[in-house]
Amino acid sequence: MGVKLIKIAAVYFVLGILLGMYMSISHSYDYASVHTHVNLLGWASLALAGVIYVLFPAAGESTAGKVHFWLHNIGLPVMMIGLALLVSGMESVEPVIAVGGVLVTLGILAFLYNVLTNVKSTHRRKR
Repeated sequence: MGVKLIKIAAVYFVLGILLGMYMSISHSYDYASVHTHVNLLGWASLALAGVIYVLFPAAGESTAGKVHFWLHNIGLPVMMIGLALLVSGMESVEPVIAVGGVLVTLGILAFLYNVLTNVKSTHRRKR
């Protein structure tokens, strides 16, 4: 699961950068919140989680790791599309943003559970 997270994080990175370039070229920064969330929750957070899952394979292979991956990667696009539509003036999409946000939050809670239960030190002290 770690490698998949790193790969999808790279996709979010490209999307975030392209959105930033669009805003810069157009001199319209209406989508700054979308840009920020894609880069933070997509690129940075998923890349770090991917590295953790690679370093701790038990976490990456766990059910909690899979739940984290899917909830985060279903919720984030839903939330970001909703946020982009809201910024564009479509106020009726607020519930969509909330659904996406809840899915991402549940995914991150699965990540927390996974780290607490499956990330363990492999170093043993000599007695």
